[in-house]
Amino acid sequence: MSAESRTLVRRMYDEVLNERSLEVIDQIAVEDYIENDPMPGQGGGRSGLRDRVSMLVTALEPRFTVEDVIAEGDRIVVRWRNRGTHVEPFLGLPASGRQFDIAGIDIYRVAGGRLAEHWHVVDQLAMLTQLGFIPSPEGATP
Repeated sequence: MSAESRTLVRRMYDEVLNERSLEVIDQIAVEDYIENDPMPGQGGGRSGLRDRVSMLVTALEPRFTVEDVIAEGDRIVVRWRNRGTHVEPFLGLPASGRQFDIAGIDIYRVAGGRLAEHWHVVDQLAMLTQLGFIPSPEGATP
């Protein structure tokens, strides 16, 4: 399962997030997909995942770089960097036009050869600081 899981998760970052091919979600995620850290207003299931990705790619123009993929049993851990530009309103924040560069870790559960569940940790403080919504501490570089 490890090789198939790695290919599956790579499609999420390469095809869905970076190439903006949202139709691929139907091929790689189960219908009753579970998001354990939903964005405000995000619905459930595969359609909720599609809405989440649409919000991200429209507002933030992200470009993900996968730095590590670790697969064990039915879990896949992905450590990534995301560089983008805040071009549209996002989660109530007006478009800043500023660029950001943040790190994060996603954990997926795979079932039946598809993504079934997701957890994540994202450096939101760094993102909000880089976008100018939180002031940088004195002497720090944004």
